Amino acid sequence: MNATATTPARKTTKVGTVIGAKMAKTVTVQVERQYRHRLYKKIVRTRRTFLAHDEHGTCKVGDVVRIVETRPISRHKRWRVVEVIGLVPPSVEKDLGEAQS
Repeated sequence: MNATATTPARKTTKVGTVIGAKMAKTVTVQVERQYRHRLYKKIVRTRRTFLAHDEHGTCKVGDVVRIVETRPISRHKRWRVVEVIGLVPPSVEKDLGEAQS
């Protein structure tokens, strides 16, 4: 029996910021990554968005969350919120709400 077939694959985890929470049980998480360009040696910052499943609906815009890779939940959802690392302060939450209105 092959050893790689019996051991479970490690699931990828990412840390990002919630930028949208308008859908039911779904949040949009933006993950930012920095790397050094091979030729020009400049630090390049890239951002990518993921749709993540939020079972209890506890995440708000501005929260820092940890997401983990999972089976396909819907057409675009392949990630699940594991924990909320940092909560957005109420004063910032009020400002974010006014900006989106």
